[in-house]
Amino acid sequence: MTDNLSSPLLGADQNRRPASQRSRQSAGPKDSDHARHDSEASPLLADDVNNRNYGNAPTHDGSNSAAASSLRSLQDSSSSQKWRRRWPSIIALSFLAVVLVLILVVAFAGPAVLEEYAKEAMVFEPTNLSIDSFTSTGVQARIQGDFQLDGSRVHKKSVRDLGRAGTWIAKAVESKQSNVDIYLPEYDNLLLGTAVVPPIVVNIRDGVTTHVDFLSDLSAGDLDGLRRMANDLLQGRVARLSVRGIANVPLKSGIFGLGTQKMSQTVDFGEDEIPTIPNYNITKLNFHEIELPHTARSMAADASIRLANDYPVKLTVPPMAFDILVKGCSPDIPYISLANATTDEIHIGPRQDVEAHVRGLIRKLPDNLTSACPNIQKSPLDILIGEYIRGEKTTVYVRGADAPSVHTPEWITDIMKNIIVPVSFPGKTFGNLIRNFSLTDVHFRLPDPFSAPDSHDSQPRLSAIVKALVDLPKEMDFPVDIAHVRADADVYYRDRKLGQLNLRKWQEAESKRIRAHGEVGPSLAVSSVVKNAPLNITNDDVFAKVVEALVFGDQKVVFGIKASVDVETETVLGKFVLRDIPAEGEVFVKPIGGGKIPKGLAPVVGDLQLLQTAKSSIRLGAKVNITNPTEYSATVPYVNIKILSNGSELGCATARDVFVSPGVNHNIPVQVSWDPSGETGAAQGRELLSQYISGFNTTLTLRTHAGTIPNQPALGLALSNFSLEIPTPSLHAPKNPNPSRPEKDRDPSAPKFIDDATFHILTSTATFTLLSPLPTATITVTYLNATAFYNHTLPVGRIFYELPFEVPPGVSKSPRLPVDWNIGGVGYQAVKEAVGGRLKLDAMADVGIKVGEWGERVWFLGKGVGAGITL
Repeated sequence: MTDNLSSPLLGADQNRRPASQRSRQSAGPKDSDHARHDSEASPLLADDVNNRNYGNAPTHDGSNSAAASSLRSLQDSSSSQKWRRRWPSIIALSFLAVVLVLILVVAFAGPAVLEEYAKEAMVFEPTNLSIDSFTSTGVQARIQGDFQLDGSRVHKKSVRDLGRAGTWIAKAVESKQSNVDIYLPEYDNLLLGTAVVPPIVVNIRDGVTTHVDFLSDLSAGDLDGLRRMANDLLQGRVARLSVRGIANVPLKSGIFGLGTQKMSQTVDFGEDEIPTIPNYNITKLNFHEIELPHTARSMAADASIRLANDYPVKLTVPPMAFDILVKGCSPDIPYISLANATTDEIHIGPRQDVEAHVRGLIRKLPDNLTSACPNIQKSPLDILIGEYIRGEKTTVYVRGADAPSVHTPEWITDIMKNIIVPVSFPGKTFGNLIRNFSLTDVHFRLPDPFSAPDSHDSQPRLSAIVKALVDLPKEMDFPVDIAHVRADADVYYRDRKLGQLNLRKWQEAESKRIRAHGEVGPSLAVSSVVKNAPLNITNDDVFAKVVEALVFGDQKVVFGIKASVDVETETVLGKFVLRDIPAEGEVFVKPIGGGKIPKGLAPVVGDLQLLQTAKSSIRLGAKVNITNPTEYSATVPYVNIKILSNGSELGCATARDVFVSPGVNHNIPVQVSWDPSGETGAAQGRELLSQYISGFNTTLTLRTHAGTIPNQPALGLALSNFSLEIPTPSLHAPKNPNPSRPEKDRDPSAPKFIDDATFHILTSTATFTLLSPLPTATITVTYLNATAFYNHTLPVGRIFYELPFEVPPGVSKSPRLPVDWNIGGVGYQAVKEAVGGRLKLDAMADVGIKVGEWGERVWFLGKGVGAGITL
């Protein structure tokens, strides 16, 4: 502009015309420069450079130009025709003036305003992003989208109006090829990558949409920094993230070059906007054996994963390889390799779910994977499988490995090798994984009476054959055997916890695979012999209900079992333990009596031995035969049970080291102490003995107490809430080797301990043949006051004898006892008429008896006593 100050506004040569825009565009470079020089040196209005005038200066001579003539004609009001002819020129000049003003405004004030306008008004909606190909340094991406400037998004009216005006004038802007560098400010301006953007032309008028479609070469930046940033994102250590793009973009609008513009744009992502791992679903998972060349058999896994793609991205991911990791025990070994996995090409479509097929291979289980971690007694594999089978969220970790294909760029592998992605998937509860739980050949053992209170020997013990059917998950398509099992089982009765069955010791097991059939999947039939497992009763009230249901109930007793089972398995990968497998089941136990005391449960007493006597007590030993109607056996180291009659305590029974098996059990040693409690007990004892020796049907009540099972006082007290009533055990009298009459003639209702009687008429005496139930002790009769009756009610005579006489073991005869006849009575007449024959008489007596130091007076009623009558 300074060089052209000497150039006149009105040139001298009126025939000189500037070249048209079209002609300038069509001219070559040299012609164009020459034309531009000529145009700039030429005056806008032609005139003679030597005939200038300014303002009111006098006019020089010479011919006037057409432009000067036109200007002078504007001042001539009488020249209307000439005015009409010059009107287009006035409009052109006015338009040029306005354009000049706009150019000045845009040139000097516009860049900052337009930059603000562009930032706020620019809208780019990507419609498709696809990876055209992978390169050695990055990818070639195809980007498609819709671009427009929306002035309504601009907040300042002045900026909005000026921007709309300027963009309307410019209409379109073309960018030349440029590089866009992407930085992360939070990571010390880490270079994320560089994109090469080709030339693009967009319409920049307000509201006009331009569809763009171009290829861009994207190359990765600082790989180490990228790995560090990716790990921070995956581990949730990034609360916010900023991404800054910087580019130097050459721009032009039409033929006007706008220079190289430095553009910078920062996008901030809040915590909710930071990209995360997409939602995914494992649709298929199957494990099976595989045989590899030159190696032992291994385990293979096939999986299908469906991922959600919410972005307009299209690409084909090349084959990839990964290491599948499990969290280790300590920071020194944070991850342990479990398997290797590979994928085929994965095709990703815009906003379409992605289906990926993964093949995994487990060659061998590392020792540190199956070894227990310090302080928790569980291995990393135990923890992983335990979370899965309990239905909890389970996490494995995926790390990139060397790619299986030469077509996979090395830069992808370099990045993926140092990125560990946690992959969580929901566990799967297998429901009743262990079902058909049953116990056979059950054997109970009561606590050892001499054990320490809190020792294992102070608890009841159970031995049995445990059988169960283990459902195999359909994902397990490979042979598996169960070698050992152990468990902690809680036992329930009517939804109330009874106790705990301690099976913490490994028990040998056998298993047999059962193939799937119908809708039932494959399973394992498992059996294990359990020996002396402690049963810890934790609720004595519930146990009392259980015993009551077993003894008096008429329906099966159902026990609920909830257990945590450890299983030692043998697979192609070797032996390893699956821990804490939840197991639930039911055990059905038949009741003992079916609602009543079963026949045969009442004991039969024999071999009665006198062990100890005192003034008011006596202790006897006996051999007892009893029938166990259940399917279960039991070992009883010690048990003591109270004996009651009509609510009064009469004594107790004690058994030691007894083994009871199903069916009849012979010669069980038992000790019985007779020691009635208090006056009431003594009276009830006399009544019971009187009824018993008279042949009445009597019963005894058995009841536990705090000392029933030593070291388990609560259990004994709980069982005392109910009583077991049994018939009084029978005492078998010895047989008379020389009976006075055939056995068939004996009255069934006759007393068992009086075999025969003889009445002597002339001497008024009577003798009795007695049968003692005590095989080794002598019974002494200290007092006798008896009356004999004929036909049940007619007195025959009375015996009153206060001198003691002994009844030795076996068969013996009493001394001649004096008889006071009821002379004149009908009964006496019947006796006289039966001289030389036999007569059935009844008797009622008060008898004093003594065994050792113990003595008692009882009453006796006898019917059908066979008596011989002699003179």
